[in-house]
Amino acid sequence: MNTSGGDTIRSAALSTARQLLGETGAAGLTPDAVTRAGGLPAAEVAAVFPHRDDLLTALLIDAYDASAAALEEADGRAREAGAPAGARLLAVARAARAWSLAHPAEFALLYGSPVPGYHAPQETVPPAARTPAVLAGVLRAALEAGELTPPRRAVPGPPLIRPEAVAVFGEAPGEPFADLIERGIVLWSGLVGLLSFQVFSRTHDSVHDQAAFFDYAVAVVAEGVGLTVPAGE
Repeated sequence: MNTSGGDTIRSAALSTARQLLGETGAAGLTPDAVTRAGGLPAAEVAAVFPHRDDLLTALLIDAYDASAAALEEADGRAREAGAPAGARLLAVARAARAWSLAHPAEFALLYGSPVPGYHAPQETVPPAARTPAVLAGVLRAALEAGELTPPRRAVPGPPLIRPEAVAVFGEAPGEPFADLIERGIVLWSGLVGLLSFQVFSRTHDSVHDQAAFFDYAVAVVAEGVGLTVPAGE
């Protein structure tokens, strides 16, 4: 295959890497494997991705950005339609589901088992923060619009969150929603768990309508932050 230019090689290498990711998983993904599978010039691939970790980092960043863009677009459409926060959350969750089902290998790279020997560098943090930032924006809007129900049971003791989590949300909420960020993290982790069950077919032997069950489950998880998700939309 004749290619020229770093951008062209990068694009071709990542395209091949995504294909291999779905076929063999991340553990066996190397620049050499990409070179062979894609028929790419070894020296040019090595110049762009000298090590396996460089390749994995690029795949992670691209996947974080692509998945977050889908959520941001869905939330933007919901906001333009004047939707309340609960409907915005459902739109965002559905967009996450659609992207995850369409890109199961990349979803697994983001949220599955860690790749042995790989430690994601700092440059992956901003792309990774885009998805929780969308959720944080929905919760901030719900709080400001008075659309949240105060919790019946507050998180006990001092705050459990790090300053980085407060920064994503914007500022620490006051009472009676002082634990909203903690609850938002529960919401986020619950959404990832729901996606994992659907992507990896964990509910197919017990649920006959996966999409409807997902909407229901999102509504149940949202109750933990005091947000009502509309039904049947």
